[in-house]
Amino acid sequence: MDLSSLQAKLDEARYIHDSALATTLLVALKLGRPLLIEGAAGVGKTEVAKVMAQALDRELVRLQCYEGLDESKALYEWNYQKQLLSIQIQMNRQDPDALTKSLFSGEYLLERPLLRSIRSEEPVVLLIDEIDKADEEFEAFLLELLSEMQITIPEVGSLRARSIPFVVLTSNRTRPLSEALRRRCAYLYIPYPDVEKEVSIIRAKLPNVNEHLAVQVAQAIHNLRENDAILKKPSIAETLDWVSALEALGISDLTEEAARRTIGFVLKSSEDQEAAGSLLTGPQDCGCGQDHAHCGACAESSGREDGGSR
Repeated sequence: MDLSSLQAKLDEARYIHDSALATTLLVALKLGRPLLIEGAAGVGKTEVAKVMAQALDRELVRLQCYEGLDESKALYEWNYQKQLLSIQIQMNRQDPDALTKSLFSGEYLLERPLLRSIRSEEPVVLLIDEIDKADEEFEAFLLELLSEMQITIPEVGSLRARSIPFVVLTSNRTRPLSEALRRRCAYLYIPYPDVEKEVSIIRAKLPNVNEHLAVQVAQAIHNLRENDAILKKPSIAETLDWVSALEALGISDLTEEAARRTIGFVLKSSEDQEAAGSLLTGPQDCGCGQDHAHCGACAESSGREDGGSR
C-alpha cells in the first residue's frame, strides 16, 4: 500500500485527515512499529484504529485499559475447568509428570486480546485503548510485546507473533507514560480540530447536513472548548450528536433558544451548562466573513430554510 492508496481508504471511511497523519500511519505500518496516539478525549484517536482495520481489511482486536488491569484480563488465563476435567479423565491412564506437563499446553489457554492478536494467522489491528488509565506495572509488561512482537507465558515459554499486528495505543495524557514505552512506538498527536476541519467532519459523517447549521455548531463548539470554565470539553462525537439533535427537531439556525433546548447533547454536566452562557450562541461566523446577524446572504438563507425549503 502506498500513501495515495491509504489516503483514498481514509477518505472512503470518511475520516478527515491531513498528509502528516496519513504518512505517519503508512510508515508505522510498513516498519511494523506500534503507534502511540495522544490527544484530548474525543478527538478521534480510537477512530484511527477502527479506520485502519477497515482500510486494511483486518479484524480489530481491542483491549480497553483501566486501573488494575492485569495479565489474566489482557493476555491469557488458564482454563481451570478443562484442566480439572482432564485430570479426572487421565489421572489413571497417564504418567503424573506427563499429565502435569500436558495441562499447561496451548489447548488449555483462554485467549485474551494480546494473546489473540499474536496467535492470529491473519494480521489484525490491535487497539490498546487509553493506556494511561492502566497501572505503570502493566505498561512495563507491554514492553516485550511492543519491542519483540512476542509474549512470555512462564509455563509455555516465549510465543512470537504468527503475523505482525498493527498496534495502536491511545492516551488521554491523564498521567505521563514511560520513556521506555515511547521509545518503542511511533508517535502521533491529534489536537481538537479547528472550525474549518470540524465542519468538514460534520459534512463527512452527516452528508445531508444543513451547511449553515454545520458552520454555526462548529463555531459554537470551538468557543466552548476555548472557554476555561468548561471542564469537560465537547468531543467530536458530541458535535455530531448536537447537529443530529438540532436537525431531528427541524432546526436550521442555532438560536439561543435552540441551543438551550439541546445543550444536553453537547455538555454533560450542570456546571458546564451553567458556565457556557452566551458562548452557546453569540455572533456566528457563517464563513462569509461577516457577523451572522448582519449577513444578508445568511438572513436570506435562513428565511428560505424556515419556510421549509431545506
